Amino acid sequence: MIDLASPFRRRLLRGLALLGSAAVVSGCAGAVPGSVAPAAGGFVRREVSSNGRRYAYQVFVPARTVPRPLPVVLFLHGSGERGDDGEAQTRAGLGPYVRAHAADFPALVVFPQSPEGASWEGDTATMALATLDAATAEFDGDRSRTSLTGMSRGGYGVWSLALREPARFAALVPVCGGITAPGTRPDLDTLYVESTHASADPFAAAARGLRDIPSWVFHGARDDVVPPEQSRRMVAALQREGADVRYTEFADANHNSWDAAYAAPGLWDWLLRQRR
Repeated sequence: MIDLASPFRRRLLRGLALLGSAAVVSGCAGAVPGSVAPAAGGFVRREVSSNGRRYAYQVFVPARTVPRPLPVVLFLHGSGERGDDGEAQTRAGLGPYVRAHAADFPALVVFPQSPEGASWEGDTATMALATLDAATAEFDGDRSRTSLTGMSRGGYGVWSLALREPARFAALVPVCGGITAPGTRPDLDTLYVESTHASADPFAAAARGLRDIPSWVFHGARDDVVPPEQSRRMVAALQREGADVRYTEFADANHNSWDAAYAAPGLWDWLLRQRR
């Protein structure tokens, strides 16, 4: 029997991925038949078992010429990409950017998919972290260079997951996210970071928990779904804590600030330099 935590198991998974095998190793994420990691870099589909159910997720695996171990980025999508098809989470936000730069994008990127009606809290957060663990082990990811990004509902998730595991992430890039309910629509009244929700000042509480993690925050000045005040208040709270925080607000952007954010000059050089 293979020891699932052993170096042998990790070498076996990496070898299978490089060969394009559609193998399943008991107790870990299994490949879906036909998914191959292209030599030039591309997406593979995987599944993970978490909370008693199976979830499909995607992993972008860089070209084989990129030195290993790989920096890792966990991406949390927004409301519109929720479901169980295992594909939609790559079609908006970071996925299109990575796909357009597949030949030379130098990081392993993990794309979990939230079920319908859920936020990146509780069991959904546990599942996202399980996909991160599985992909990091299979594709030789570097745990010391693991970053977290997300957009909209996933931007809220960035703050939430980082508060849950503050020692896990080397950098945070929330895009059009927030801490408290945005107050723009009744269906968003339950969108907030649960761990700080009961605090007298949720922004200050979040900043205290995250002050040791470098962050680069993005938002659109015309956002009428999640107002930019959410990011402005969080950045100000982090600054009061002496955190290493950057803020970019796009003057002409509404809620879709993610296309501009992921193409922002200097973002990837900065992000991939960060290390725990």
